[in-house]
Amino acid sequence: MRTRILGAALATAAALTLTACGGGSDDGDKPVADVSAAPKKSAITLDSPKTKPDLVLTDTNDKKYELVNATKGLPLLLYFGYTYCPDVCSTVVADIAAAEKTLPKEEQEKLQVVFVTTDPERDTPKRMREWLDAQGGQDIVGLTGDFATIQAAAKGIGIFVEKPKKEKDGSITVSHGAEVVAFSPKDDGGHWIYTTETTKDQYSKDLPKIIKGENP
Repeated sequence: MRTRILGAALATAAALTLTACGGGSDDGDKPVADVSAAPKKSAITLDSPKTKPDLVLTDTNDKKYELVNATKGLPLLLYFGYTYCPDVCSTVVADIAAAEKTLPKEEQEKLQVVFVTTDPERDTPKRMREWLDAQGGQDIVGLTGDFATIQAAAKGIGIFVEKPKKEKDGSITVSHGAEVVAFSPKDDGGHWIYTTETTKDQYSKDLPKIIKGENP
């Protein structure tokens, strides 16, 4: 399997850079990553907040999940990725999951973390649950469903998502934005962007402010 991940083209966050990773395969080849320099700051604050996607998909319990209703008035981290990603997706999810565990229980219960697959044909609810749990994300919501719906939702918040492509050699290329969008509980708007350069410690430092709807 081959994968490449591209950073979103966000006009309001021109400092974002492209991330490309590839070389992962089902026969155990070591994935190769080539990550370009990105801002060392924790978050990029957007001048105009992104509108939360009106997504209705299937969660890992095979139940309908309405993103807007389920997360209304709550702090939210939203990430688009896929479980077969050889390196970047698992690192991002694991860092967020580890950072969430450093929060007081009350804040953990408020924070919503949602992972939307960009490879719904292969990412079944069962596989997503097992994969999220393996990254330490037992509390992370995993969503799958119609690809066109997922792509449109990602585009609405400036995240690039391309339909998985099967190559001549049998490998599969999946391209998607690697940013995490953080939504404020105050207005449900996406005010902050985190890149692949964000560390677990940076998330741990910022999350208490995100939960209060404050700029990190």
